[in-house]
Amino acid sequence: MSITVAKNAGFCFGVNRAVELVEQQAQSGKQVFTLGPIIHNRHAVHHFEQMGVHVIETPEEAPAGSTVIIRSHGVSRAVQQRLERQNVEIIDATCPFVKRIHDIVSKAEEEGRLPVIIGTRTHPEVVAIAGWCSRCEVFETPEELQAWANRSDVPSDMPICMVCQTTSTEFLWKMCGEIAKKEFTNLKIFDTICKATEFRQSEAAKLSAVCQAMVVVGDAKSSNTGRLAMICREHCNRVYLVDNATELNADDFCGVTDVGITAGASTPAWIIKEVNKTMSEIVNVETTEENFAELLEQSIKTLNTGDKVTGVVTHIGNTEIQVDLGTKHAGYIPYDEVSADPTVKPEDILHVGDEIEVFVVRVNDQEGTCQLSKKKLDGMKIWDEMATYVDDKATVEGTITEENKGGLVATVKGIRVFIPASQSGIAKGGDMAGMVGKTVKMKITEVNRARRRVIGSIRAVTSEERKAAQEKIWSEIQEGAKYHGVVKSLTSYGAFVDIGGVDGMVHVSELSWNRIKTPADVVKVGDEIDVYVISFDPVKHKISLGYKTPEMNPWNQFMTNYNVGDVVDAKIVKLMTFGAFAEIIPGVDGLIHISQIADRRIAKPEDVLAEGQEVQVKITDVDAENKRISLSIRALLDEAEEDAE
Repeated sequence: MSITVAKNAGFCFGVNRAVELVEQQAQSGKQVFTLGPIIHNRHAVHHFEQMGVHVIETPEEAPAGSTVIIRSHGVSRAVQQRLERQNVEIIDATCPFVKRIHDIVSKAEEEGRLPVIIGTRTHPEVVAIAGWCSRCEVFETPEELQAWANRSDVPSDMPICMVCQTTSTEFLWKMCGEIAKKEFTNLKIFDTICKATEFRQSEAAKLSAVCQAMVVVGDAKSSNTGRLAMICREHCNRVYLVDNATELNADDFCGVTDVGITAGASTPAWIIKEVNKTMSEIVNVETTEENFAELLEQSIKTLNTGDKVTGVVTHIGNTEIQVDLGTKHAGYIPYDEVSADPTVKPEDILHVGDEIEVFVVRVNDQEGTCQLSKKKLDGMKIWDEMATYVDDKATVEGTITEENKGGLVATVKGIRVFIPASQSGIAKGGDMAGMVGKTVKMKITEVNRARRRVIGSIRAVTSEERKAAQEKIWSEIQEGAKYHGVVKSLTSYGAFVDIGGVDGMVHVSELSWNRIKTPADVVKVGDEIDVYVISFDPVKHKISLGYKTPEMNPWNQFMTNYNVGDVVDAKIVKLMTFGAFAEIIPGVDGLIHISQIADRRIAKPEDVLAEGQEVQVKITDVDAENKRISLSIRALLDEAEEDAE
């Protein structure tokens, strides 16, 4: 047989807190009383009586000068006022969740709203809540709420504030909420169900669905325990509600192979352990024994402002995230303490069941609450990271958000980083505004946490990258190697090209096969061009580059595309006494001898031709060795005459 004890069985943090307060006062040597049983469990009450803590039913029973502890269910305003008149020390052990409901209904009445409470009318918690307003309505079932809403004297626009008993079921509460939203137009709803109760009930439902028998441990008078048993019976045929281990009957578990154990919020840990031990003895399963003091010590941990603690997300509400810290305190994270990014929705980054590390902002031992911040801890971690970035000289990414007179401002993981103009990587007078909105790489060079100042450098990254690129190029460079580069600057004698961290020079003679006046006739700064290495000096770090290629050689292009006998269009580029030079393609000229200009004798070429004139010529001869081309206009004229004859 296997035995499974529910993780959420037993004391919730509110009951745990109340029990701890009683323990502390019992050891103080004072005369201590609890106003009503501190929790719904006779064993716990008996335990405290043995320690000298007695139960009184009315404030008037408390002797002057004694200490009176208000139980976890809370009391009405009138009862508290009566207690205050008794001249006693008052210790308020009301569950913080219940205390919050008192504040809600009290404020609602001040706003002119009618408090509507969903819960058991006779339950001490509900009685106490109702006592914090002069008038309210209490409904135990959705049917009761619906019947009231249908009454003619209940207008649909009545201002209503609806809350629920902390131990109510989620199903019941949702049904009532749907009815209220449907029937009333001026409604405020506060989900006041204790999430510890919800988890306990949910776990009991899941456990009872897979076990052949369930043992529910707790006082039969406890509403919380009774509801657990009811939930278990919906999924399991064998459900046994026991007050303690002595009520277990071995015959009830004959033929059972899987047993689940759960317990109400008022069930002490030692009783759960005794039940588990007895069940283990019945089925011969070994178990460990722990006393109440040890169990209490395990469940009570101290928290201090400034602590870093780990907890589990238990509920995501409309204004805060509830976190179980495994202590007596109810941990919560206000929405504005979840993330430094205002656009982030808490429900998108946190989910119920997530384990998270948080920063303790404020501890309220009186109310049993603990305000937490994920944002502050994330911020602290980021500042720690920033410091390591400086030490490790790490490269980080950031987004440029603005430009100012001193440089640029970037955001790195939510931290503002200033980048001086000299470290922006932009030349003096350059367009820094064009950087806004871009994601860049940078080095963090200085972090001053006290002044919340961070300095960054883009130039450090580009310099590092350039150095690495230079080392790579110099380690691999060889004559004839080809590179894709960018023209960085022009001089009268050539162009300097960045081939990836290293600048090489293309001499003006290597820019074009044609005669040019300046490098600007071929390229301009910023052009991306393909170049090749002609020669290099690794000692002086000089590289000579070439841009013009054999494929770009006009003579090669001519020889590839033209033949003797072809008729081409040409442009007269120069007149001489012995003839005229005509350009066939840029960079390739041919000579039209004076005897080949016309079909008659002429004194000089300019009698027929002019520079810039477009003419048709015939290629009559090509001297490839000396790169000379003979052209003729007369040959075309003779051919035309012959055709005419």
